[in-house]
Amino acid sequence: MIFYLSGRLVDTNGAPGDAAIDLTDRGLTLGDGVFETMAVRGAQVTHLAAHLARLHRGLDVLGFEAPVDDGEIGHALEHVVQANAITEGVLRLTLTRGPAPRGLAGPEKPSPSLIITGATQDLDLGRPVAAIIATCTRRNEHSPLSRIKSLNYLDNILAVREARQQGADEALLLNGAGNLVSASAANLFAVIDGELVTPPASDGVLEGVMRAEVLRVLGGTERTLTPGDLARASEVFLTNSLSIRPLTKVDGVEIGTGPITEQAQKLVC
Repeated sequence: MIFYLSGRLVDTNGAPGDAAIDLTDRGLTLGDGVFETMAVRGAQVTHLAAHLARLHRGLDVLGFEAPVDDGEIGHALEHVVQANAITEGVLRLTLTRGPAPRGLAGPEKPSPSLIITGATQDLDLGRPVAAIIATCTRRNEHSPLSRIKSLNYLDNILAVREARQQGADEALLLNGAGNLVSASAANLFAVIDGELVTPPASDGVLEGVMRAEVLRVLGGTERTLTPGDLARASEVFLTNSLSIRPLTKVDGVEIGTGPITEQAQKLVC
């Protein structure tokens, strides 16, 4: 694989040390950074402007800036797509605060690290999902980190681990108030009494790029959802940048599928 590391393309089959990342990088030691996962379709990065806008919102929360402008980031993404001959697949952009001495405060003048990896992948747009409601962890709706794509995904990892232990594909996360927030790596939509609804950012939601696209094209309402609302839903689906998938079972209880899910899936085709 050929990837981008702070200004240059690096071949993982190259000389030892070419792909070296500083062992004091705060992304490694403290999870101090943000990332974006982007779909590639027809050898083009999809929804690039929206991904970059969210990247900058995360950087604003963490208090540092990208080492290059959006134009150069766009070129770097294109170079990774071309170098790896990706027609359909995925890119991951990781941006850390960079190397620093020990301590939480961080350097006054950071040297951020920008890493872009890519892979060819058949994007699964429609396979149904069975989920559980996670009990091992909850989303902190009071934390600003709940609204950015930070490098710390340990709550999500614990939730998926619980799901797999129970034979499910995914886990739905509750917040401190016991309301539904999202899946481990996707936003949640439900159709209740014919209305398309999704939890609001104030409940601890990371506002996804595809979530915004669904709301823009299909409309819908942002409001708090409880686990009990799923029993009333005629359709439930999960969205992220790579797919829109019907959620057909939660904690062993079947949920139907329908036309609104099918309309939403057309947005990623």
